[in-house]
Amino acid sequence: MRTNRIFLVIFAIFLPIWCQAQGDYPSVSPTATYINDEGVETVSTDMIDGQAPLLVTFRANPSDIDGHNPSYEWHFRMEGEDTDLMVRYEEDTEYTFTTAGTTRVTLHFRPDAGQEALDSVVFKVTVSESKLTFPNAFSPNGDEYNEVFKAKEYQSIVDFHAYIFNRWGHKIYEWTDPAGGWDGTFNGKDVKEGVYFLLCKAKGADGRKYEIKKDVNLLRGFTEEDTRND
Repeated sequence: MRTNRIFLVIFAIFLPIWCQAQGDYPSVSPTATYINDEGVETVSTDMIDGQAPLLVTFRANPSDIDGHNPSYEWHFRMEGEDTDLMVRYEEDTEYTFTTAGTTRVTLHFRPDAGQEALDSVVFKVTVSESKLTFPNAFSPNGDEYNEVFKAKEYQSIVDFHAYIFNRWGHKIYEWTDPAGGWDGTFNGKDVKEGVYFLLCKAKGADGRKYEIKKDVNLLRGFTEEDTRND
């Protein structure tokens, strides 16, 4: 009888290992899907790099779980921190990263409740520091070059509001998307060539605050050909 008990214990210990070796024991193949800086949907199994706000969808992709009651734990922790930012318990989860730096996202997978985690898969999500600059001029004249006044470059901007004023201090345009801009019109009509004023208030994922004030030169008579000749 004792021999049978020993055999059953050994069997219970080594059966999962044997089954996993045969390829029919529960397992996961996690992936992370996001849009990269070039606007292309990308699937990763380890490293994710991008600018905030960065939406990432994490999928466990379990296999051979019939007859089991699997559980999932997604642990989110900023590098250098001692505690988790949060823990998610669904099979698939998504999160928008808005803080600059690197976050470790670890999946703990258990085929059944009470078991030790079989897989602990780590993703590293790195959000770049912020950046925001504007040009001094634009030329909305129909030559399809420099037609819109907008940010020259921006990166990891999580809050944004820009305004255009005329020389009398009247607001004639505003926008809240850093990818947007002003086309040189007011109430659907072209404004006169001249100097206008930009006020932009923004915040970066790294906590940096921007308050940009500058003149904007609207040059309708300036063309791309002029640039080549100069």
